[in-house]
Amino acid sequence: METLLKKSQNEKKVSHQLIKIGTRASKLALWQAYHVAELLQKAGLASEIIPIDTKGDQVLDVSISKIGSKGVFTQELEDQLLDGSISIAVHSAKDMPSSLGEGLELIAFSAREQAHDVLLSTKKGVALSDANLVVGTSSTRRIATLKHFYPHVKTVEVRGNLQTRIRKMEEGLCDALLLAYAGVYRMGYANQVVEHLDLNQFIPAVGQGSIAIEASASLDSKLREAIVSACNDTATAICLRAERAYLRVLEGGCSIPVFALATQADNQVHLKGGILSLDGQQRIVLEQTGPFTEAEQLGEALALQVLRAGGKTILEQIKQSPH
Repeated sequence: METLLKKSQNEKKVSHQLIKIGTRASKLALWQAYHVAELLQKAGLASEIIPIDTKGDQVLDVSISKIGSKGVFTQELEDQLLDGSISIAVHSAKDMPSSLGEGLELIAFSAREQAHDVLLSTKKGVALSDANLVVGTSSTRRIATLKHFYPHVKTVEVRGNLQTRIRKMEEGLCDALLLAYAGVYRMGYANQVVEHLDLNQFIPAVGQGSIAIEASASLDSKLREAIVSACNDTATAICLRAERAYLRVLEGGCSIPVFALATQADNQVHLKGGILSLDGQQRIVLEQTGPFTEAEQLGEALALQVLRAGGKTILEQIKQSPH
């Protein structure tokens, strides 16, 4: 009886604790934060959203790879996690560095939206097969993939939030934008998608389509459990553990065109991953399947396979490149 009473008091204490959600201030980041707040509310947990500017949001005239690929969109949020100003930080899972700083952990992943890339344009009938097409993107993965499969396409650097990118396109910077479907859909621009891109060609960035929740390791354990219970999608989390283990071995950041996508069925995880040279000439793609209980080992094993198949040489060339 005493144990049950204590449990009830703990639950009451957690439900009355205000969860401070740190997020970037862009419309998409805020959409993600409000989505997490809704999941928490459904579980009876109160929250407050705290927008925070990051280096990646402030510096828009330089490519991400030149700013420094590690933690461009996460560092300021992580600082506030560590000093206790916020309880959790909400990120696009694809923005998360392969390794987190000491005292930080990813505790939950939201159910994944469709993970593929799309071509978005206000001009009807635009396609990647078009001659003289100019596409806006700031992703080294997408640029290298275009160079491999669509070498005729010209790319231009475009940074900023989705609304800023669309405005730049409309002003004539490019004919179309290459983007993740998840963000386009969540912001209500799906009607401007002119082409859904093949997952066999444009294998997405690790984590694409999912929202990651990050916390300090010192977060109250009962509160942590309550947040995980409210927000974590088990199937997505298993897949992302495999993808992130793959990324961690390759030490891939925003400046390196590595990619991986895991899917789960019948207690098995199927992982497809690879790497591209910056010029798009070399493309290594391999696949592995294993039990979901060994998702991280699967990711590590596939990464080692990719390195042995020529990925190590590509990585060395990229790191020596002045890009």
